Amino acid sequence: MSTSPLRVIIAGGGIGGLCLAQGLHAAGISVVVYERDAAPDARLQGYRLNIEPVGSRALHDCLPAHLWEILVATAGDPGPGMGVFTERLRLLMREDDPPAGLSRSERTHAVSRITLRRLLLAGLDGIVHFGKEFTRYRQNADGTVTAFFADGTCATGDLLVGADGARSRVRRQLLPHAKQRNAPGVGIGGKLRLDDRTAWLPEEMTSTKNMILPKRDFLFTAVFRRREGGDAIEARVGDQLRAAGLDPDLVVQDTKDDDYVMWAYVAHRRALPAEATGKHGQRLRDLVVSRLAGWHPDLRELISQTPPDTVERFDFAAAARVKPWATTNVTLLGDAIHYMPPVGGLGGNAALYDANALRRALITVSRGEWELLPAIAEYERAMLKHGFGAVRAATMYLHLATLRSHVIRATARMFFQLCGKVPSLRRAVFAE
Repeated sequence: MSTSPLRVIIAGGGIGGLCLAQGLHAAGISVVVYERDAAPDARLQGYRLNIEPVGSRALHDCLPAHLWEILVATAGDPGPGMGVFTERLRLLMREDDPPAGLSRSERTHAVSRITLRRLLLAGLDGIVHFGKEFTRYRQNADGTVTAFFADGTCATGDLLVGADGARSRVRRQLLPHAKQRNAPGVGIGGKLRLDDRTAWLPEEMTSTKNMILPKRDFLFTAVFRRREGGDAIEARVGDQLRAAGLDPDLVVQDTKDDDYVMWAYVAHRRALPAEATGKHGQRLRDLVVSRLAGWHPDLRELISQTPPDTVERFDFAAAARVKPWATTNVTLLGDAIHYMPPVGGLGGNAALYDANALRRALITVSRGEWELLPAIAEYERAMLKHGFGAVRAATMYLHLATLRSHVIRATARMFFQLCGKVPSLRRAVFAE
């Protein structure tokens, strides 16, 4: 067994790469992150992310205890299990509520992406380097690996982790044969503020996640409602934030934003007219409204009342499954290997799963319990199984959203209705 300290290089500072960095740093393992963005706030996003139990476990395990506590305190409640409805808001099925008494690390949390990023960066000064665009790597004769960057600098370590997203340059060099699957859907999303003027919204729209399955197309809604107000959060965890070197006003400011309902309309690319090529604005919103003829009036009103500046289009892509490869001192994490359509919020949680699995593997190496390559091989087996399972699930939901066969649509609605009536079938199909 090697007695030299393990040195890990992470290319990419998204949630997966930063979660891994937090976990390795806490374990005393040398880690450095290189991110192409020029600054931490270069691309802050306002939408929130549903952290499912698999992601909650990862963040609980990787973050220092005080940062985990702050994350939970600033999170929102996504509500009970997802409901499945017809376009007339007739309930077909609702997922079972999670069991009572679950620990916070086994629950779902609606987390601000901005707050999550700030917490994942906390305590990593000198570890995360911005303005570092990865270009290529070289595996050296002494068993190390060197990463090269566009500014002419380089870094050498024992392991390079590609966490550089769906267009990963690390993957491109490591697995040049990796392909992309056809994902023909187009998504249009927006968010509507919750206040006294939206009291007309049905309770389902303001309390939980919902999937609307009409005779054509698809609509998903999710509510982002804070568990407590920003002032209360700041009073309760302000001292912890300051102790972590964080500005309470900066971290909590996103929790002072309005609660809202987020919606995402999905259709087959060929089903939409040319105006769907726009990236954002009123034209996209009006297009969605025009597609909802015959739907429940409250659903049409949800879309038509949405401010145009929150409405945007997004395209879908999915990685084709990759067969296991010969393990080396270069590996991959999250979207860099198993990117998927943003349907069901599976991608971010899969990246967090990877980060935690790789953290555990590398801790065994740093303790001298396992050699590096066998540990990475074990990680890659688990990562590929879990990650491409998530790709398969996300792609299945996307196909359900975009298929245009009335017979298959009717069959799917009947299946959800049956699951709604038979608890044992529902639990068997929709258990984690």
